[in-house]
Amino acid sequence: MVGGITTDAGRSIFVTAPDGLRLHVREYGSSRSLATPVICLPGLTRTIADFDALAPALADTGPRRVLAIDSRGRGQSEYDRNPENYNLLVELADVVAVLTALSVSPAIFVGSSRGGLLAMHLAVAHPTAIAAIVLHDIGPVIEPKGLVRIRSYVGKMMQPRSFAEGAEILRRLSSSQFPNLTSEQWLAAAQRAWQERDGAMVPTYDVRLARTLAAIDLEQRLPPLWNEFNALARVPMLVIRGANSDILSAETLAAMAARHPRMESIEVPDQGHVPLLEGDLAVRITQFVTACDRAQALPAPASASS
Repeated sequence: MVGGITTDAGRSIFVTAPDGLRLHVREYGSSRSLATPVICLPGLTRTIADFDALAPALADTGPRRVLAIDSRGRGQSEYDRNPENYNLLVELADVVAVLTALSVSPAIFVGSSRGGLLAMHLAVAHPTAIAAIVLHDIGPVIEPKGLVRIRSYVGKMMQPRSFAEGAEILRRLSSSQFPNLTSEQWLAAAQRAWQERDGAMVPTYDVRLARTLAAIDLEQRLPPLWNEFNALARVPMLVIRGANSDILSAETLAAMAARHPRMESIEVPDQGHVPLLEGDLAVRITQFVTACDRAQALPAPASASS
């Protein structure tokens, strides 16, 4: 079931997940556009607000339909009464439900962190769903050091009394990953991380998401997802890595390039996990997406005459 309301920053659509939970999707552009649509998938505790600059820019190319999906328990999507459902298998089924309900396939995917993991799993489950992919500071090997850092704060951060105080909390927590952000950028990050509800500042995600990390044995590496990554070998790929990232290593990036013949990559200086999707980086992503359209529009080479 699908319902929606329109705002100046796109149209909010609500799609019913297979188990009845309500998922929030932000649609930019027109569903009648002939350009390949783009699907934006945020990270573990992130929301579609991460794509506030990128999604409208992508919609302006083509013009193009762009859909950004709040995973269950994040943003405006409904929180799950059973936190055990915050797992990749259930969230993958949610993505497929959105694609089916909104008649989207194939699409170019922008997968940020956990969103990139979902896209890699989708490539195995539904190989024709992905026309091209942007992996945003994520790959088939996840560094334990980054998981330790993320587990230390998910669902455990101090409750700020204002967005300005939230910006200071984030600055103290992540300045080693992002040493050169401006005060305005830290404030914007706080406005993505918290929301005002009933006179209090609360996270923009269900804090019970911390349970998804609690069960991981950080003394051992997670099983690598090379099979899932290899399922993307047929499509154009852009991989973005923050130079300070503790989730996607330079070594893993090099191994990805060796396995994928059509992979492009960008390393963002002075940023960690995940680089901000704005400015020059947003421009580069829009260029990649536009190039994918041009490549698909090229006629197939003529066969040699006998």
